[in-house]
Amino acid sequence: MIDDIIADAGERMQKSLVSLDDAFKKIRTGRAHPAILDSVMVSYYGADTPLNQLANVTVEEGRSLIVSPWEKPMIGEVEKAIMKSDLGLNPSNNGDTIRVPMPALTEETRKEYTKQAKAEAENARIAIRNIRRDANSDIKDLEKEKEISEDEQRRAEEQVQKITDKHIATVESSFQAKEADLLSF
Repeated sequence: MIDDIIADAGERMQKSLVSLDDAFKKIRTGRAHPAILDSVMVSYYGADTPLNQLANVTVEEGRSLIVSPWEKPMIGEVEKAIMKSDLGLNPSNNGDTIRVPMPALTEETRKEYTKQAKAEAENARIAIRNIRRDANSDIKDLEKEKEISEDEQRRAEEQVQKITDKHIATVESSFQAKEADLLSF
């Protein structure tokens, strides 16, 4: 029973880390990366569809993306969807593909993106702490119902704390890496 609570907490904390990585992918750096366009939705015959299901996105020369829609009539829709997204990108099409140049980041935008990354990291830390609180609460409930002893409760809470510390350290190292990536020229 205790093992189930601890395993569940570990899984949920791992999901928080995956969510943080997804959030970091959306914060762009000076380099082009196909994941930047993952949040772009294109109107495909009346239904909003993720761009990566309608086109191939590749990096060209590290500073621009090439979007190749699988259906040529969709080029205009894809281009409009990229423009409408709040990513600040200006695509241009040549009839077959869409080129999305990545504008150079100014010092001000780098600092703004760093603040955004810091906020995402803090949200992940909060989520992990909430998971710890829930697990500890479940363990205390078991002790109150006399299903486990106080010693078992204390040991279980220590295990939950170790898992929490490990995940918080991972959040910290992910943020440090993203910050270094954002602030490098």
